[in-house]
Amino acid sequence: MSRALRGLAVLGLALLNAMENPGAAQDIDALGGAEFELSGNAAFELRIHPESPQFEGQRDNRLAPSVTFAPEFRLFWDTARFTFIPFLRYDPEDTVGRTHSDIRELNLYTESDDWDLTVGLGKVFWGVAESRHLVDIINQTDGVEDIDEEDKLGQPMVQLNLLRDWGEVGFFLLPGFRERTFVGQKGRLRLPLRVDTDNPIYESAAEDRRIDAAARYAHTIGDWDFGASYFHGTGRAPTLVPDFDANGSRVLRPRYEVIDQFGLDVQATLDAWLLKFEGIHRSGQGDSFFATVGGFEYTFFGVSEEGADLGVLAEYHYDGRGDDAPPTIFDNDIFLGARYVWNDEFDTEFLGGGVIDQSNQSVLLSVEASRRLNDQWSLDLESRFFLNANDDPLLESFSDDGFVLLRLSRFF
Repeated sequence: MSRALRGLAVLGLALLNAMENPGAAQDIDALGGAEFELSGNAAFELRIHPESPQFEGQRDNRLAPSVTFAPEFRLFWDTARFTFIPFLRYDPEDTVGRTHSDIRELNLYTESDDWDLTVGLGKVFWGVAESRHLVDIINQTDGVEDIDEEDKLGQPMVQLNLLRDWGEVGFFLLPGFRERTFVGQKGRLRLPLRVDTDNPIYESAAEDRRIDAAARYAHTIGDWDFGASYFHGTGRAPTLVPDFDANGSRVLRPRYEVIDQFGLDVQATLDAWLLKFEGIHRSGQGDSFFATVGGFEYTFFGVSEEGADLGVLAEYHYDGRGDDAPPTIFDNDIFLGARYVWNDEFDTEFLGGGVIDQSNQSVLLSVEASRRLNDQWSLDLESRFFLNANDDPLLESFSDDGFVLLRLSRFF
């Protein structure tokens, strides 16, 4: 075992065991009788890479440890809540890129009978599909965490929701832009060239100080849930432009365009069927284009004597973007997967599937499994592998970076 691995194991266990006595909620008279709550988690992770990396400068360690710490602080009043959720990851294999910190949430929330308001750094999720979240656009992707684009940076926002019998209308004012994070030169799951995040290109003269805006209408009618959204502002996904840095080395510079995006998401719950659809129309990144993802999940209930459920999933992807827009692997693809839920006291679950490109037959294979060990500890497994990736211009950079990740988490 390497010195880095031993050190990370000791540090990870120290963080985890430091939370042996979770703090109970308590009243604080000095803050108007607010109730204070501390929760969160600390985790030790180990990525196992079966193959050596393909690019010069990448660390060739088959075992890549890291630790994370994500406490959650909350103050509660009768109609208000203050939330502070920082996040920290230390990765000795990639101290430039993947080692990072962020404030996921730092906001004040208040509510009334027919409205609620959030001011500060927040997180908002839109979407219903399993394999791709097309309409989700408020928060920037934390690209060093994983390639599934599900980890998000905190976004400065003012969010007002109006709650009516005919639906919920949300208005978003987004003052300040968060740039996407990228893996460093020594890390895995990186691009062939260094992404020069110190010199981004902005279409807007206000650059990262531009104020964006969005709105969303959501409603439920019978078995159908749907949402319609609009976003005007700096696109979260950058176009990577080839260039040279001050030393004459080839780099990729992120270019952030101002876009308009209309989105629609629909989900129907019909007995054992779960039907899902997301679609967008976007302009501002070359020619305007449509993109969609849609499919179903069918659940077989009680497939074991213990009462486990088995779900089968299928989704189809279409994306009509041109060469001027940020590239995507989801242009003409099929996702097939399965979800197995034990329904036991340990919340044991398994989800596996693959995204298959209909043009070149490349496959992005993903597996996720989780199980609680007790009320405070859990064990997770995640894996990503890239099959036939050498024929895919987007996935070939990751072709040797398939991994299995083990995560031991301590909740408090």
